[in-house]
Amino acid sequence: MNLQGQSIFGSESHAGTGANFSAFNPATGEALAPVFQSATIEDLHAAVQLAEDAFRVYGKLSGKDKGKFLRHIAAGIEGIANDLVERAHLETALPKKRLQGEVARTANQLRLFALVVEEGSWRMARIDTGDAARTPLPKPDIRSQLQPLGPVAIFGASNFPLAFSVAGGDTASALAAGNPVIVKAHPSHPGTSELVGQMICQSVRDCGLPSGVFSLLFDAGTQIGAALVQHPFVKAVGFTGSLTTGKELMQLAASRPEPIPCYAEMGSTNPLFVLPAALKTRGSQIAKGFFESFTLGVGQFCTKPGMIFLPDGKDTDSFLNVLKALVQQASAGIMLNKNICSNYTKAVALRKRQKNVRILAEAVSLSAENLSHACPVIFEVGADGWIEDPELAEEIFGPATLVIRYKDREQLQQLARALQGHLTATLHETDNDLLEFGGLIEILERKVGRLLLNGFPTGVEVCHAMVHGGPYPATSDGRSTSVGSQAICRFTRPMCYQDFPQSALPDELKNSNPLGILRLLNGEYTRTAVE
Repeated sequence: MNLQGQSIFGSESHAGTGANFSAFNPATGEALAPVFQSATIEDLHAAVQLAEDAFRVYGKLSGKDKGKFLRHIAAGIEGIANDLVERAHLETALPKKRLQGEVARTANQLRLFALVVEEGSWRMARIDTGDAARTPLPKPDIRSQLQPLGPVAIFGASNFPLAFSVAGGDTASALAAGNPVIVKAHPSHPGTSELVGQMICQSVRDCGLPSGVFSLLFDAGTQIGAALVQHPFVKAVGFTGSLTTGKELMQLAASRPEPIPCYAEMGSTNPLFVLPAALKTRGSQIAKGFFESFTLGVGQFCTKPGMIFLPDGKDTDSFLNVLKALVQQASAGIMLNKNICSNYTKAVALRKRQKNVRILAEAVSLSAENLSHACPVIFEVGADGWIEDPELAEEIFGPATLVIRYKDREQLQQLARALQGHLTATLHETDNDLLEFGGLIEILERKVGRLLLNGFPTGVEVCHAMVHGGPYPATSDGRSTSVGSQAICRFTRPMCYQDFPQSALPDELKNSNPLGILRLLNGEYTRTAVE
């Protein structure tokens, strides 16, 4: 596959007349060929109209056929893995080994959703059979299930050029639910995006699907993304990125004449709590793991632990000595692009000036004007200072973290109650710690989407039970997840049928249960037919 630098809709590349832009190698500052052409508003309208037309067919596609389509995409991505890794490495400076893992994750989550739609119980079919003899009024026959929404707009993420981008989890779950997808490619890795987009369009053709099932639009600015969210045919939005952009998209989606759901994953600092007995028995081990976690990928993970709560005392002093030594010996890392690196540098400089904050350790910086290098840094603030300044709880996207010391259980619970919403919270504990600090878990259940014990939050397993979400501002809707099979529910709505004849019902709701799915029949889950 050859890069054209052009948007894709109608399963074909289209030369736009919008502004030109280029991808840049973060390691060298070099512009990468080809030059990409931004889509126009006319291109956007054409792509969304094709998606609306395709929905009439794709929205009714069987689970078996959708599964075949998703598996075809997965195999196609694996077939061009070497090209994807090479291009993504040039555009993001991410290590090739990491990108190889991301290729595998992207393909595996497509296959996970293929399994889900082929099995079919995700529809949450419910049947309450009628009773004409009931008094004083007859009981109607009522049946319901989840159904797709229509065209969905997906925004590629900067920090996961594959797994959260063109064929990432948002696209996979939206397609699995039966929705055509229009992706706004991230301008930092357009070549990677185009390679994946070409492969998806090839799968659309090979599977005999309407051409509007998938489109890919380029834009170096914000015009196309904003117009996409506001287009009347678009019925939902999926986004992973900054809090600022996420809030803007939320407002655009909510201010439409017909408001639509915007599932935005935004800012999260992912607090980590070390309890006294755990600190005493394995403090050095926890310090090393914590360093590896907050510096992993140059701190560019949405689950990076950006703050750590430690008890006052000598054990914490020893812990911090280990952590400081690791930071001081660390090398600078190359961030995804110059803008992200610039924002990190500004955020670190601002934190250095904040009241009651001091630097515990900082790696030696490099001076190279055209390189996107960032260095790890640890800050410390007292418990009272942290509570007084809400800005200290905000995410710094990059290899920085903040230490907060607590005096006792009561103060730690006070600190936990002051937290805003996050994707994760982690506790390092022993059985005795859990007995003494048991109330902490109850507090954190209201603050995050995933609780971890004795681990580290970086690394998100793609499985049925995973929750990658959390209360605002971690996400725009804490009732959902963007990872795992439950993500399919974001791009659906319940549809109810009352007193329909068997011939007019979807297969999922027919008495005979021809698909053999699990259904809620008169209040009991079963795969049996209705007698």
